[in-house]
Amino acid sequence: MGILSRFTDIISANINALLEKAEDPVKMVNQYLLDAKTDLAEVKKETAEVMAKEAAAKRRLDANTMEVAKYAELAKKALLAGSETDASVFITKKQNLETAGAALQVEYAAAHDNAIKMRQLYDKLSADVAELEKRKAAIEAKMALANTQEKVNKYSTSGDKVEEALGAFAKMEAKADAMLDKADAMAQLDAVPAAVTAEQLEAKYTTDVSESVSDELAALKAELGL
Repeated sequence: MGILSRFTDIISANINALLEKAEDPVKMVNQYLLDAKTDLAEVKKETAEVMAKEAAAKRRLDANTMEVAKYAELAKKALLAGSETDASVFITKKQNLETAGAALQVEYAAAHDNAIKMRQLYDKLSADVAELEKRKAAIEAKMALANTQEKVNKYSTSGDKVEEALGAFAKMEAKADAMLDKADAMAQLDAVPAAVTAEQLEAKYTTDVSESVSDELAALKAELGL
């Protein structure tokens, strides 16, 4: 059946191998599932038609069987009534019906066999679609986990880079501090003491010294032999 070609490919193929080649496994399995459901709907429609043909063939066979039984009974009644002529007519009709019934039996047997096969096929494809649904859910879960792991790995790498940057910044900061200290030292060495003015010296020697200070100064000079 042409309508089953894609579905057969899906079921018989190594799906795991196909998924390994797919850039987006979720998108791929969704497309497979869509195709499978489309084919399954077509199979369901054809299965219903075959089952309807079986039912119609069964009704025709049952009707024929009832007609055969009816004319067989009429033939008996005609004989009991003493009319072989009428009985012969009924028997002829019964035999014609039996001949037709043989063909109806063959028709029904074929229809019944087709209905069984189509129903088995439909049940198998329904189970396969359910299996694909389960696989789809599993693949989606795995892809979500993989995407989360990729984000974790990405941010972990970013954290390592930030840590490296902080280390580099610390080194640059230490170097800047050393350069600043050196510059301050050079500035101190380059500084020239300002000249002392007479007014400043005058203030130095004219400042009143308290008696206690004078006494302590005299004692210190005596100790030093000055």
